[in-house]
Amino acid sequence: MKKDIYEKMIILADSAKYDVSCSSSGSDNNHKTGELGATHNSGICHTFTADGRCVSLLKVLLTNFCIYDCAYCVNRKSNDIKRAAFSPRQLADITINFYKRNYIEGLFLSSGIIENEDHTMLLILRALKILRFEYSFNGYIHVKLIPGADDRIIREVVSLANRVSSNIELPSDKSLKLLAPNKTKQKVLQPLKYARDISLEKDTKPIGMSTQLIVGATPETDRDILKLSSVLYDKALLKRVYYSAYIPVNDDKNLPAIIDKPPLLREHRLYQADWLLRFYDFTYDEILNEQNLNLDEEIDPKTSWALQNLSYFPMEINKVSKDELLRIPGIGVRGVFKILKARRFKSLDFDDLKKLKISLKRAQYFITCKGKYNSKVSFATDTIKQAIIEPPKKKIIQPSLFDIEYSAITGEL
Repeated sequence: MKKDIYEKMIILADSAKYDVSCSSSGSDNNHKTGELGATHNSGICHTFTADGRCVSLLKVLLTNFCIYDCAYCVNRKSNDIKRAAFSPRQLADITINFYKRNYIEGLFLSSGIIENEDHTMLLILRALKILRFEYSFNGYIHVKLIPGADDRIIREVVSLANRVSSNIELPSDKSLKLLAPNKTKQKVLQPLKYARDISLEKDTKPIGMSTQLIVGATPETDRDILKLSSVLYDKALLKRVYYSAYIPVNDDKNLPAIIDKPPLLREHRLYQADWLLRFYDFTYDEILNEQNLNLDEEIDPKTSWALQNLSYFPMEINKVSKDELLRIPGIGVRGVFKILKARRFKSLDFDDLKKLKISLKRAQYFITCKGKYNSKVSFATDTIKQAIIEPPKKKIIQPSLFDIEYSAITGEL
């Protein structure tokens, strides 16, 4: 790779690292170039397919020049940082070269806004056309759509990509106006609405759509964030919302004061709550209400809901429906299907659940088997929560010298 291209790659890969809608990025190490195990993480990230397979992607910006001045963004126009831009041809050539060397399996392409929205979107489109038509590249491509770009350009990009996204970034118009004055929620959502409508057309391939929400940069509650996510899912605008803990990269009077660390646990709880929305048929106002506006950081959202609704519990594992089983903390979708299948042949007890590899760490407090409640903890909100947060420590029995010698002779453990 030529030196100027290499330098561009370092700049534009680093500029793309704060976008989490492509999943995890590479990790740093201290090895020197040429040493065994030495790697460079510029531009390589990992995402996962529906069947759980890990896929390596080239994650990069077309350019980090930007006419926008979003307060939270490292690429804002008022920041004094190194700037670079690929031409569509350079970007396509790098992708193909990385692909042929088995470094990557696909491309995640975003960009700052250079000149205007249509101009930037056209540059991205040219790169995609080179990849798809000149190089016959049929690999995975995820494109970040540019809000405000012409619908005709977006249509062509959608036809060539496997997934598209448009980052909402902030949960309300008020926050966008404060921190990202060039954006409105309507402007950001318009490309997703258009992409959805294209996907619904006859003989058009379905396309996955996602967005990113920054957590902790503005005063919105977890309930506000989950409500927005729920609306977007209900309108079929998105397949996935990514939550990104706010990381201070700029000084701005409208941003929170310097924080010791990003709100990563809050981000984690939002992902768990989002899972309940998508796969467990929970509604956002079941997870959080007017009295509880933020998720409990000590316990997961499903357990928190169960503790606030103990009147539904304990559930008899042999009698309740599939939907009720899904509400039991600690029992996932696969566990529910195992239980339903096994129940057709016998009445289950706690030993049967263990044989089915159903985790009872949390579930034991919310179920009965053949009418028996197995937990030694009293059935009350405070005691159950305390037991989950601080489970009793197992006693460690020190083996005697005879036990050690005997196991060494017999091979038994």
